[in-house]
Amino acid sequence: MSGLEEAFLFMVAALLTVPVFKRLGLGSVLGYLTAGLLLGPAVLALVPDVGAVLHFSELGVVFLLFLIGLELRPARLWALRRPVFGLGGLQVLLCGAALGGIGFALGLKWQAAVVAGGALALSSTAFCLQILAERGHLRTGYGRNAFSILLFQDVAVVPLLALMPILSPKGNGVFNWETALHDAGRAVAVIIAVIVLGRWVVRWVFRIVLATRIPELFTAAALALVIGVSLLMDEAGLSMALGAFLAGMLLADSECRLELEATIEPFKGLLLGLFFIAVGMSVNLHLILTKPLIVAGLVATLLAVKGVVVFTLARMFGATSRSAASLATLVPQGGEFAFVVFTLAVSEGVLSKQTGQLLLLVVTLSMAMTPILVGLNALIQDKTQPKRRPPAYETFEDRENRVIIAGFGRVGQIVARTLRMAGIPFTAIESNFEQIEFVRRRGTVVHYGDPSQPALLRAAGIEQAEVLVIAVEDPDQALTLAEYVLRRYPTVRVLARARDRQHAYRLMEKGVYKVFRETFASSLEIAEEVFRDLGYSDGVARRAVRLFRRHDEGLMQEQYKIRHDEEALIASARVAAEELRTLFEQDATPTAAPLLPPHAVPKPTSASRDLPPEAPAA
Repeated sequence: MSGLEEAFLFMVAALLTVPVFKRLGLGSVLGYLTAGLLLGPAVLALVPDVGAVLHFSELGVVFLLFLIGLELRPARLWALRRPVFGLGGLQVLLCGAALGGIGFALGLKWQAAVVAGGALALSSTAFCLQILAERGHLRTGYGRNAFSILLFQDVAVVPLLALMPILSPKGNGVFNWETALHDAGRAVAVIIAVIVLGRWVVRWVFRIVLATRIPELFTAAALALVIGVSLLMDEAGLSMALGAFLAGMLLADSECRLELEATIEPFKGLLLGLFFIAVGMSVNLHLILTKPLIVAGLVATLLAVKGVVVFTLARMFGATSRSAASLATLVPQGGEFAFVVFTLAVSEGVLSKQTGQLLLLVVTLSMAMTPILVGLNALIQDKTQPKRRPPAYETFEDRENRVIIAGFGRVGQIVARTLRMAGIPFTAIESNFEQIEFVRRRGTVVHYGDPSQPALLRAAGIEQAEVLVIAVEDPDQALTLAEYVLRRYPTVRVLARARDRQHAYRLMEKGVYKVFRETFASSLEIAEEVFRDLGYSDGVARRAVRLFRRHDEGLMQEQYKIRHDEEALIASARVAAEELRTLFEQDATPTAAPLLPPHAVPKPTSASRDLPPEAPAA
């Protein structure tokens, strides 16, 4: 079967299973696992090479960690040092010791017990973060703790792999300091290279790419960045996911952050789905049927031991019982790194082939149990305390600004400066990179990207926004953006800049809350100044402009109803002009002459301009 045919099978299987599981409230992960189970050797056997699919699909985990890094600036990571090294470090140490001890008690050699305990202590980054994202819990307290644990586990896999040659019976069991120092030096050098690339070189490259204004070139550059850094880390013996996370974190304050997130997001989603399908295909049904009690007992032991340890540690680190229980049901499964560790352990002779297959099956089934455990925990918590809701915990980065400004040209900048003066946070998006560089040099954070792209809007936090200001230059882009937001996010108030009257009508057709013609207000200001220069008082000038504005806005609403009838529009304009002239002549204060007297207005003098506001100049 060709790769294209396999890809088609994966897509069809996902389309058939994932919507069903989502509809049942079980989440998409179980749907993907079921699709993999059906396609794998255990059922239909349509995809023979499961290992190749699993290896390729691990890119989904890499992309996932890169996107998380984009949301986590170095300062925020430093703030998480206590849960990362404290909670995460203790979790790996205690779970590894407990599970390794159980393995040794069950008859494993001490070398095999060390490897088994260390590998089973690691959790699945893909499963945990996907479930957190689907439930909207990434920013909760237990979501933050889960991320801290997973991040430390990505680091912990490196020494675990380094121990393998020492524990192997093929080696001499002696620690080689020269090799260890060489490997450590290579790892440090690669990390420094990634930091240098991410901080300076990559940004310079992206500026060149953006200057071409070719979207597919930016996509290629983004993918090349993530895959290239991952391969570099893998060559140094480090975790590819850790390298991607580091690269994303170094670009977290880049002007390209939102565009990178929007570009990588679709690839991440597809490859993560493929990863879950590959895990489902790895299920060995024959082993389950021949040793059901052993398999069930090992899965239950793994989930119970890790769950108890995680719950206890979470409580020690200040989590509530509900938060600790949520964490304990989320991270007790085995992880994707277990596939790497156990495969290497079998090849090195640390584990027998039969034991390796059994442990891989236990890891796979523990993954499959995770969505069910999380769902049951949520159901129990809702039943026991239905009125309580998790408090608002701190976020990785504030993406809940009340205002989004799409377009940061002349109009967008004035709106932004006014909001900043009032202390109201906003998210600004602009597609002109030269414009972004100009305003960022002056201290304003603006994100690069096309604001009419749905993925970019989601990355900017459109779900939480209250107001969207459409200030883009392109009228068609403004219409596309307004139509999408009003259809998908009807609670967001949309204020739009219109190029002219016809553009305003088209925006009104989309249902925009308020439309502002870009030259209308400035033209009225000029007209008001003309009145003053002709000798009229400030009060008369303001009243004249206010009267015209009220009349014209009303006329615009009336003409909107007949906008497709040219003859009716011409007739309406003639009638409106006569009505406006009459209003001007009739509108007068008790002590003031009509706004537009029928006689000519004399040329103003310096004395006439200084008349009191309540009296017009003669």
